[in-house]
Amino acid sequence: MNAMGPARVLVVDDAVVFRKAITDALADDPDVTVVGTASNGRLALLKIPLLNPDVVTLDVEMPELDGLATLAEIRRQWPKLPVIMCSSFTSEGAVTTMKALDQGANDFIAKPAGVGGMAEAMAALRKELLPRIKALTGRSTAGLVSRTRPAVSMPHAPSPSVTLGGSGPVTLVPAPMTQRRLDMLVIGSSTGGPNALADVLPLLPSDLPVPVLLVQHMPAMFTKLLADRLTEKGAFPVREATDGAIAKPGEAWIAPGGFHVVVKKDGERFVLRLTQDMPENSCRPAVDVLFRSVAQLSVPTLAVVLTGMGEDGLRGAQLLHAAGNPVLAQDQATSVVWGMPGAIAKAGIASAILPLNAIAAEIVKRLRHGRPAWNGAVRSRQPAAV
Repeated sequence: MNAMGPARVLVVDDAVVFRKAITDALADDPDVTVVGTASNGRLALLKIPLLNPDVVTLDVEMPELDGLATLAEIRRQWPKLPVIMCSSFTSEGAVTTMKALDQGANDFIAKPAGVGGMAEAMAALRKELLPRIKALTGRSTAGLVSRTRPAVSMPHAPSPSVTLGGSGPVTLVPAPMTQRRLDMLVIGSSTGGPNALADVLPLLPSDLPVPVLLVQHMPAMFTKLLADRLTEKGAFPVREATDGAIAKPGEAWIAPGGFHVVVKKDGERFVLRLTQDMPENSCRPAVDVLFRSVAQLSVPTLAVVLTGMGEDGLRGAQLLHAAGNPVLAQDQATSVVWGMPGAIAKAGIASAILPLNAIAAEIVKRLRHGRPAWNGAVRSRQPAAV
């Protein structure tokens, strides 16, 4: 990455209109500069060593060398170079984008569809692309712990007593009553989240004694594909949430793009409700909405916040923590963007800050409390497909 200055962006797309749209959308921000464009992957690979970009926006479908093949070569030659995929909002584009995330893309945006004209398209691109570029290149606090806005004060939040963000586990003072039996697992993630979830969920045992509820910032269509991908990799089903679904132990539900998920109790049953209330933290689904609804149930819950930009999940996690529920946060070293988990750490409400490869084991360990008959064990990692 270049010395701190405007983030240098290489725009790769076979459509001249879209290359111009991205270039124009980014033009007015002093923290970002487009240093070049390329109409296909072959040209992009030639330009990267010449232009030394900080981030590449990469079209999924291109002639000569498509997005997946280009991404594979970028990862081979420049493994640390951030890549944001630009996907058409179609089922085929979504499938290819999920493959790109599997192959190491850092994030993606869906190309504007159904907007009124170029001005609206540029506004949509600016809203979706700029925060990602800044977070992935460190040009914005969107991906970092806020240094200027204090976290909401909560009654039981301890102050961190160690340096945060190391590569190993860092245990902080736990919230009260964390040794009780936990009856629900809730997980929030954003940038880098699909791959983080694919690293954590498949290691959890098939006889998990609690339901799992997930919020990953993704648009509609993509969340269904993510659920299918996680089901294929793991030992229990992951489904896109539907209104009225009953969340049971040994299965997971992911909030669908465009909808918040809240949890209601019907006797002993956990009932999922979908809403299209206003976005929170510019997100729908929002982690805060799910966490807050669970906190209101007074159900002992384990919360996990994984990689992602911004602070979505912080306020909901504070409510869960204040009620005596443990909150785990991914560490800085293994996060694509240490925004969401970093906010948890900075607020002092993390029961533990862990590298990604230690989170599944910590989840299983904490779910064993109060369950002497449950012998759940972390599953072995499956070898990567050749």
